[in-house]
Amino acid sequence: MITCYLRYVIDANAIAEFETYAKMWIPLVERFGGTHHGYFLPSEGANNIALALFSFPSLAAYETYRQDSRKDADCQQAYAYAVQTRCIVSYERSFFRPVFE
Repeated sequence: MITCYLRYVIDANAIAEFETYAKMWIPLVERFGGTHHGYFLPSEGANNIALALFSFPSLAAYETYRQDSRKDADCQQAYAYAVQTRCIVSYERSFFRPVFE
């Protein structure tokens, strides 16, 4: 299993728009075989940082999701919404291997 960690720099004036974007992606990741652990929006501290975590059974399964999502109309719509609203300034993606008891 791998977990994708996304750290977003968002427009602090477009948090509501980013939340709408986030809610679009949760079921999409799950539709493609991932497990979404949620988006985390600013609360205390920095007002322009948001996070997302989701897991796939393997890096290969994640890569399949990435390829297939580029062709999916709902995924394209979610991406277009982010571009249109400019709620995302930038993001970085890292991968982790979870350790359980």
